Amino acid sequence: MRSTAIRRTAVAATAVSLALFATACGGSDSDSGDKGKGDKGKESAAAAPAAKALSAAELEKAALAQGDVKGHKISKAAAKDTIAVADIKVEKKVCAPLANALMGAQVGEPGAFTKRTVVSEPKKGDLAKQDSGDAEEAFKAAFDITTTQLALGSYDGKGAQESVASLRTAATECAGGFEFTAAGEKQKAVKITEEQVKGGEEAAAWAVQLEQGGEKVVFKLVALRQGASFASFSSMNMAMLAGEVKDFDLPTAVVEAQAAKLA
Repeated sequence: MRSTAIRRTAVAATAVSLALFATACGGSDSDSGDKGKGDKGKESAAAAPAAKALSAAELEKAALAQGDVKGHKISKAAAKDTIAVADIKVEKKVCAPLANALMGAQVGEPGAFTKRTVVSEPKKGDLAKQDSGDAEEAFKAAFDITTTQLALGSYDGKGAQESVASLRTAATECAGGFEFTAAGEKQKAVKITEEQVKGGEEAAAWAVQLEQGGEKVVFKLVALRQGASFASFSSMNMAMLAGEVKDFDLPTAVVEAQAAKLA
């Protein structure tokens, strides 16, 4: 896909991945915090009680950090890889929360906001394939890496509940597809399919297929609420982008770890 907005994520993932491959045989990081809380059931924005919002400093402390998720590299999102809400234009207003979350931008109006880039490490079996003499297998293994843009915000009142609700509404109302512009590049969401996920007090997930110039790529999007905090996880897989795999899993370990830190 030729989109600058989407390629921006891919380029960032490639840079991190290349550095990752150079040290992949050196072992993995601590697995502390990689198990989250189970789903406590879906609550509506109207029914759930308001929780205390986190300050900017508290939110930074609660956000995922390197070592929190086994088998993943975590870093603060670089400014050059960030797309602001002002740079995202959506033809249907109801679809805006979904477009914003897909691009890793904030949903609603958080009082504090931060972002992380999370990149999965190659699995042991994939590392072996990289060392094999089969160039095709080595290429596929090298790029079978999922990059997740984690956007985390803390909200006053029921802003976090409303953010989850707005994404649920967008996924339903815009299921037939919608167009938007991100960082000056036109995008079209052609298919939205609900997926199953657990975590925090509320969680929902979707597979969103984007198309541009006849090329298609699937993003996995997760919405998570814990108290007055809301997180969106927008994930893409490099091997899928290269046409080497047809599907990839939700970043469940990342979602669970973030839910645990917010609890």
